[in-house]
Amino acid sequence: MPAEWERQEAIWLSWPHRLRTWPGGFRPIPAVFARVVAHVSRFQKVRINVARDLQPRARSLINRAGADMANVELYGHATNDCWCRDHGPIFVKDGAGAVAATDWCYNAWGGKYPPYTLDNGIPSRICRALGIRRLAVPMVLEGGSIDVNGAGCLLTTESCLLNPNRNPRLSRGQIEQVLRDNLGVNVVFWLGAGIAGDDTDGHVDDLSRFFRADGIVTAVERNRRDINHRPLQENLERLRGLRTPAGCRFNLVELPMPEPCFRGAQRLPATYANFLVINGAVLVPAFRQPTRDAEAAAILAGCFPGREIIAVDCLDLVLGRGTLHCISQQQPAAG
Repeated sequence: MPAEWERQEAIWLSWPHRLRTWPGGFRPIPAVFARVVAHVSRFQKVRINVARDLQPRARSLINRAGADMANVELYGHATNDCWCRDHGPIFVKDGAGAVAATDWCYNAWGGKYPPYTLDNGIPSRICRALGIRRLAVPMVLEGGSIDVNGAGCLLTTESCLLNPNRNPRLSRGQIEQVLRDNLGVNVVFWLGAGIAGDDTDGHVDDLSRFFRADGIVTAVERNRRDINHRPLQENLERLRGLRTPAGCRFNLVELPMPEPCFRGAQRLPATYANFLVINGAVLVPAFRQPTRDAEAAAILAGCFPGREIIAVDCLDLVLGRGTLHCISQQQPAAG
């Protein structure tokens, strides 16, 4: 599995339509997706799973957002929901540079949000549409639960992958072996728990991300009284103990959390770690907190020199309990 910062052919999205995902707050969401499409289309192709009856409206919103329509492709793949990071294929490459897709079992984060049959079928439909090889894997895995550096290392969390609502018959060692066999990794690094409000049981793409082969950017909560302070500090301590395959420490960069975001009494999983790397740019979540948003963008600019940093307002989007990385899945370029 290539690292996200390696050359990409396209970003995949699944068009939003499930009102219950954003209770009382769906109205602005399609326009948010359209703006994401517009940003990405400046740099590469955007491929969208969208039922045929939703395509005219989607195309209109995307065009109105200023997208390069030559880089936008709509596929008539109906979905249950929009979280393409988790229900989409996880693309891999062979030694000759040919792209294939791993197709893992998807159960909507432990069966929390049925139905999910359409979502579970998205990888096979994408493979047929692209004419690429499909590698079926009989294990539940969401793309947001892992992060790789393209050089043999994978980050994940115990709270998610070891949760009995995923693969209760598999041990930690067996899960590691399936990851090694299907994603081409050598080492699996385990963090602990996720952040408050995260209904995925602790996806790593809300916590810690590789930004180069020997570099990890990780979310920290400075307020000791905040519920996220302790789990994020414990993850930071685990990261400090990790070593690269060469035996060196990883370069760790701390990324502040935004001020807590709520909808009523509900704590939302707002985090700057849910950024998306594309060709030539990084899309960074923003939460209408000018000081924190700017600080996070500056830190990520230092992690990805030479790439344009694009802040995307995600305060409406995070009501669905995910932001930029959660809605997207990168397809690497061949070669």
